[in-house]
Formats: sequence, C-alpha cells, structure tokens
Amino acid sequence: MNLEEYFARTGYKGSLEKRDLATLTAIFQHHIRAVPFENLSIHCGETITLDLAQVYAKIVKKRRGGWCMENNQLLSWVLKTLGYNTTILGAYVYNPQLNVYATHMTHLIVKVVIEGTAYIVDAGFGVSYQMWQPMELASGKDQPQTPGIFRFTEDNGVWYYEKIRRKQYIPNQSFSNSDLLEKRDRRNIYLFSLEPRTVEDFQFQCSYLQTSPESLFTKKSICTLQTADGFRALIGWTLSETTYSYKEDMDLVEFATLADEEVEKTLQEKFSICLENKLVPVNIKGIYTI
Repeated sequence: MNLEEYFARTGYKGSLEKRDLATLTAIFQHHIRAVPFENLSIHCGETITLDLAQVYAKIVKKRRGGWCMENNQLLSWVLKTLGYNTTILGAYVYNPQLNVYATHMTHLIVKVVIEGTAYIVDAGFGVSYQMWQPMELASGKDQPQTPGIFRFTEDNGVWYYEKIRRKQYIPNQSFSNSDLLEKRDRRNIYLFSLEPRTVEDFQFQCSYLQTSPESLFTKKSICTLQTADGFRALIGWTLSETTYSYKEDMDLVEFATLADEEVEKTLQEKFSICLENKLVPVNIKGIYTI
C-alpha cells in the first residue's frame, strides 16, 4: 500500500506539505468524487472484508467503491499516514420509518483534530446525506455546505448528526411518489459518541449486514457517487441524478429505469466501476432514501 497509488486513484495532485484543514478538505473531496459508496459485492457473490490490505486492493487497485467500513477505514489510514491526528468512532444510524436510532453500531466515521479543533470526516454515507467538507465538532452550529445545512447537536455526551434539505423537483412525475425520495425537510442521520473504536469493533456488524435478510444492504444493490454539482445513484434498476440548487431552494432529481442489460454498462459509464463477477440487481422496498 502506498499513498502515491491512492492519490492516483482519487486524482488528488495538490500539496501534502501542510496538515491543515484546507489540505484535509481537498483530499476528502477528491475521495468522495472518485470512490463510490456501494455494496455491490453482496450482490456479486463476493464477501466484504475489513482487512485493510484487501480494502486497499479493492478500492485502489480494482477501482471499486465500498461502504462506510471500507471507505472510511481507507481514508483514516491515508490521513494517519500523512500525520493527521485521527480516531475511529462508531455511529448508530437513524431509521426514519420507525423514528428510532439503531441499537447496533453499524457506521464507522473518523475524527480528525487539527490545531486543537476536532472535525468529523465521513466519506461513507452517500447520496444526499454525504457531507462534502469535514464538519467541525461543534454543538448547535449550522454548517452550510453545497448539499444542504448540516448540524451536530450534543446531549449528555451523545452527538446527533442531522441535515436540513432543500425542496426537490422531479421532472418525471411517475417517480414523484418513489419510496427513494425523502419527503421531510429536516432529517436525522445518525448519533455517535467520542469513545475511540477499532476496526475490530465492526467485525460482527460487517458480517451481519451482508448476510441477514433483514439488512438494508441485502435488500438493495446500491451504488452512489458524488459529482461536481450533486450526486448520482443506482439502486437496483433505478438510476437517479441529483443537481443541487437547480433553482433557489430547489434540487433537481432526474430518474430513469434501466433494463437488465443496461445496468453494468451504466456502472462503467456513470460510476467507472467494472465488476469481476455477475451483478444481480435488487431493490426490495425498504427504508432507504436518496
């Protein structure tokens, strides 16, 4: 594993001399625009592993994406190797259908401290909930970014992450009631504490999420990638492309349904992913929104 190969994968060619927020932000933004958030291995008969060397080989050498435990673990290694002060944290994802947070820690995020100020770095959530810049760990502070307004709120040692979003314009009205669309203006995303974690703390959930019939990730094949002005997502056979701030306080969300033979071609053309094994798309109705 080496940093030069990683940066060739993400396209980052900037300076690495300073361990400052500007450099962190640039490295982070190149990652989220080059490396998809995806769970396609589950639907290709492959096993997702948390071994860093295998994660590196998958994302850097094979030019695939990954889910949070892969994306953020790799990014944590990159930042630590560069000399940043990093800590792995664990989060509990919000279930909007049940209006509760998960009871199991399934989401891996990274805390980075620069000159005494802590930031949360999360390159592994995808779609409209994906932050575009590291977020200062400050309670009650609105942090506007291109995707919308993000906010942390701390209560008795527990940190809550939420987003205030814009309205959505959907030209293809046949998708206006799609269960993939988030209808609420404000959305809880996850909660976390500042207790340091290790990758080993996620081993059980990594196995569970890719094997249980109750898991969101076995119910849906997901691939999503941030773009210069929004993001695109392929959920099963449903392709969507979102443009942020298409009009004032309005995002444009364009949908299309793909035929079976179009899926892998679209993965190559829209997400730069070439799969080694045959993908079986899945989109069972569930709690996932873009």
